[in-house]
Amino acid sequence: MPDLSDFSMLDIDWSLTPEQAVTMYLEWGNNDFSAEHPPVRSASDVSHYFVVDSWQDPPLIRLVRRNLEKAEDLISFPLPERFLPGYRAVHGNCRGVSAPTPEIMDWLKEKLEG
Repeated sequence: MPDLSDFSMLDIDWSLTPEQAVTMYLEWGNNDFSAEHPPVRSASDVSHYFVVDSWQDPPLIRLVRRNLEKAEDLISFPLPERFLPGYRAVHGNCRGVSAPTPEIMDWLKEKLEG
């Protein structure tokens, strides 16, 4: 298990979903400046957020750093087995990239605190 506490100094946006990140950084004109996640305003804007990538089995948890130029995985590791039933209850067996469930987010916050 990687040490998530190495990333504890990052400003993690816990409410940012993968869909919202695409809207913020890639879908110009498709979002509102008064929204919870307004569009980026400069090349220096950056976001850090977690996703669950279920394109493989087991799914991977990824900590993403996104700016105007790219999305970069800072760390990636398999979703712990104990979270798989809850994740599947929400997302089924669909493949894709989704936001962590509240249970997974709580665990990630705990691990970040070290």
